[in-house]
Amino acid sequence: MMLPLTPDRLTGGAHLADSLLTFPAAGGGVSLPELSGTKHRYLNLTLTVEEEHSLALELRVYGPEEDCRVLVRFGLMPRIRAHMAIDLNWLDGHVLFPGHMPGTLKVVCHGSRIAREEIRRAELVSMPAFHDVHVRLQDIELSDTPRPPADMPRLPLIDEMGQYIPKTWEGKSESPEALSAALRKAADLPNAYPFPRWTAWGGCADMPLQAGTGYFSRTKRDGRWYLTDPVGCAFFSMGPDCVVARCDARIDGLESLLQWLPDENDPAWQPMFARMEHPFGEVDRGAGRLFSYERTNLRRAFGENWEEAWRGMVVRQLKQLGMNTLGNWSDETLFGRMPYVTSLPRFPETKHLIFRDFPDVLSPEYAADAKACAKALLPRRDDPWMIGYFLRNEPGWAFVDNLIIADEVLRDKENTCCKQALIDSLRGQYVTIGALNKAWHADFADFDALQRPMEKASALSETAERDLRAFSERLIRAYVEIPARACREADPHHMILGMRWAWISDPALASGWECFDVFSINCYAVDPTQAIQHVCDLGVDLPVMIGEFHFGALDAGPTATGLEAVRNQEERGAAYRYYCEHAAAHPAGVGCHYFQCYDQFALGRFDGENYNIGLFDICLLPYPAMAQAVHACAEGIYRVKTGQCAPVSRRPESLPMIAY
Repeated sequence: MMLPLTPDRLTGGAHLADSLLTFPAAGGGVSLPELSGTKHRYLNLTLTVEEEHSLALELRVYGPEEDCRVLVRFGLMPRIRAHMAIDLNWLDGHVLFPGHMPGTLKVVCHGSRIAREEIRRAELVSMPAFHDVHVRLQDIELSDTPRPPADMPRLPLIDEMGQYIPKTWEGKSESPEALSAALRKAADLPNAYPFPRWTAWGGCADMPLQAGTGYFSRTKRDGRWYLTDPVGCAFFSMGPDCVVARCDARIDGLESLLQWLPDENDPAWQPMFARMEHPFGEVDRGAGRLFSYERTNLRRAFGENWEEAWRGMVVRQLKQLGMNTLGNWSDETLFGRMPYVTSLPRFPETKHLIFRDFPDVLSPEYAADAKACAKALLPRRDDPWMIGYFLRNEPGWAFVDNLIIADEVLRDKENTCCKQALIDSLRGQYVTIGALNKAWHADFADFDALQRPMEKASALSETAERDLRAFSERLIRAYVEIPARACREADPHHMILGMRWAWISDPALASGWECFDVFSINCYAVDPTQAIQHVCDLGVDLPVMIGEFHFGALDAGPTATGLEAVRNQEERGAAYRYYCEHAAAHPAGVGCHYFQCYDQFALGRFDGENYNIGLFDICLLPYPAMAQAVHACAEGIYRVKTGQCAPVSRRPESLPMIAY
């Protein structure tokens, strides 16, 4: 079913000329009323971004009360004609990251769910930008089959070092030979912190806070939380996530955009390639083909011993910047060369899931799997270099704001342990079904009637919502406490660093905080103060660590900014320092880890992100302005942490993000 594009469907000041849409900087859209009640499965689009940078678009789907229930955000490369197939089954809320196809970038499904018959209207919207943007939109179609990926042009966009060809910037490597010389020079940096009063662990020797335990720990002094290193000195944790030279550039279907690839059958180059046997996301793109420009550049510089050369080089680079922590997802072969954090390799699960990745947490299966997962800590339980471990990263179920997980328990068709416990709880609370019906404004025949699936039971009455929120807190507490208890038994020495919530989407996410030594969040903002304080305001009396933050710009590297955007590389450095010092200035702030070490691949990593967010570029060289700011921040961070010095005051100027 082809949908015509007409001027009367434009919203927000968008302008149509032929098939070329001009979206104003504030954002605009195209209304798609035919989506309401459609029986077709796919919304197929052909799009071309007529800009020099990537762009994020959103399909926004509204319910009867004009509330945006589901938002599908996706990214597009500049100047490349791409086919986008949006599976309308995603609107039921079961999937968060559907996956992407060649020519498109990351896809994320935000919001809860909406039934086809509930759809009031839908829009294809351009997100706000720092200027008007132009998109060629063709062949809008509702279909029972997805439109296959578009053929990629034979147009080299990536040079042999992994850099984006159409863009130039200060510090861009001119040739493989010049890059190799620069990397060999970096490998000769001193293997030490540049600050004489730092301990070997990266703590502050002038700030002994307690007797050393031989492990990293925490303490509270004068209302301020601190981490301490193994000798008992104050420790503020700073460092990048993903300190790893891995195969992360997804190239299947994009080979014609690459200037050069080595022979995959040559044993010398085989470590540069990998396969995604289980591709990220729900779209069947086949086994993904991955390549590593980082490894390729290292092999050119150091030959067959490139791996050991990289290990020594990157630790020296980080220490000289003043970074004292290997953040999450870093190469385990670096552990012991400097302090590190890590995560459970696998978070406990059950065969049946309540909603997205939320398990049947009250089942014996969940408790047994928690013990199995905790065994992964045993090989490192005596390692003094490990600061602590996160239980997991960004649970997918918690991406839905104000989600009442007990609603999902009652919606579930399965007779889960969680559902039976909820029914038993209500039976104990109300005794008779009449009392429950009166409180909930319901007409259940008996308590067993709650076994039958129902939609959003919390909407029945205020009392129903209150009861289900209370039970949800019990479930979230079990979700946290059961694995934490198993981990504490397996490893009594190291700190449990929490869950790395993407954000606190509901106050119930604080449930079970007493099981942690540190509460962790990921916080993409200019200033983390409000997010840290929000954790404290929920009653959490713990140090707070930020697992991810970053800043990107468009004047260097890839074609998208990431989740926080600034004007240029100098502003990236200023933003980094402002963020870290404000985290340290908060009484609960004890660390912040930058996401990530190296820039992402300009055509998209394994999941389609392509952000200029690295401390280092894809050639493994630091961005000079970032490096200068990181060093200056580290030099004074302990004075800021103790309150001796105020954090820097100049707030960097934010721009609208280009991210997905």
